[in-house]
This record gives sequence, structure tokens and C-alpha cells, in this order.
Amino acid sequence: MSRIGAGMVQLHDARRKRRWSVELEPFEIGVYPLTQEQVAELIGEPAPHPRRPATEISWLRAIRLCNAASEWEGLDPAYTFDGEDVTWQVDADGFRLPTEAEWEFACRAGSTAPQYGPLAEIAWTSADGLTSPQDVGGRLPNLNGLFDTLGNVWEWCWDLLDPARYDAYRVFRGGGWADDAWSVRASTRRGGPPRTQHEDVGLRLARGGFDGTDAAQGWSAAADRERAGLDAPLPPGWTPKR
Repeated sequence: MSRIGAGMVQLHDARRKRRWSVELEPFEIGVYPLTQEQVAELIGEPAPHPRRPATEISWLRAIRLCNAASEWEGLDPAYTFDGEDVTWQVDADGFRLPTEAEWEFACRAGSTAPQYGPLAEIAWTSADGLTSPQDVGGRLPNLNGLFDTLGNVWEWCWDLLDPARYDAYRVFRGGGWADDAWSVRASTRRGGPPRTQHEDVGLRLARGGFDGTDAAQGWSAAADRERAGLDAPLPPGWTPKR
């Protein structure tokens, strides 16, 4: 894990044509995406390629892997479950998914450019003609010492993508080995249903507990409800998807 100091990051949602700034408290984030070897240690699955990022992991499974890592280290799990409804215990000291504000801040490492360096030097992308993810750490890190935040595999975040339009879709960030330069950028936002698995989506652990119960690091439950249209009058004939 690498400790990331406090700071501010500006986020951009191209579809909604909205920009906003988030002030962040210090947190920790993995130097690499979670590897097949680490997943094998946590839950006993085989690891045919130990140093490759773990993929084919749904958002819900990623959440459970975070809790498994917390239990392994004797930390308080960050997540509780009611069926498939997940609650983030914001003050817990266990492992968790980063918020997308944390992810982008850690990825940029002070850069304001689309990428923090030449893609051929920092990221595995479609330009490399690959058919699978590559071992972590094979390209240069950013100034936070993090490898593979761009390219190789997308990484799940905690946040909802757009609850008014995409139901419970969760955000993933960073671009993958099959993507071109347009997708492999620090600001690109994609997402998928929490049960869906992808061959180019994995996760990177984060850690950090904060005061409060339903808001931290650029995320809040109230903002999720507002974005879903649950706290505001709806136009005639329009209903939210959840």
C-alpha cells in the first residue's frame, strides 16, 4: 500500500457536462492491482498466472474480497451486507474499494494531462497487440509509485456511475489492455452492473477510515439519492430506474 496525502481533485462527467472538485483526506491505496496470487491466498482459488491482475471479478465479489483481506489482517471489515445491498462503514479501518475521487487523485499524481506519461512507457493498451492482461509492474509507475493505474485492467471503484440512467451500475476506471488511448485516460469513467464480470476489469485495494456514517472522500449517500431523483420532484411521466 502507498500512502496518499491530502489534496484536491477535479472530476468530470462528460455525459452530464459537469465538473466538480473534491477535497480528500489522506488514504492508502495499493501499489498494484490485486493479483491472482493474492486472491488465491485470500480465498484459495488457483492462480495460473500469479503476477497478473485478478480479473473476471464482479463488483460484488470485489467488495467481498476487500472484506476477506480485512479479516486476513485482523482489521474491521469496511462493508456490511443485506442481501446484495452493500453499506460502507465509513469509519472502518479495513480494506475497501477507492472512491472514484481517490482513484483519480492517486492516478494523476499531480498531473493535469490525460495520462501521467507516454502510454507506451506507463500502460499496456491495444497498441501492444495483447490478448490478455500482463504481469503487474511491467511499465513505469506514476509519481505516487503506483503501477498500472492506466492500462492493463480497469479497476472497480465504490461509486455509482449514474443511478438515474444506469440503475446500480458501479464505476470502473483506468482503461484496459484492449483499449486505445481515448479510453486509457485518468478522467475516463465507465461502469457496469455489480454482478457482471469482465475479462479486463479487476480491482485495487484502498484503506482509510473517516469520521461520519454516510459520506467520505467525494461520495455521499445523500448525493446518490439526489442523482437517482429520489429526493427531488420528477418531471411528468418520468420515474427513476430504482
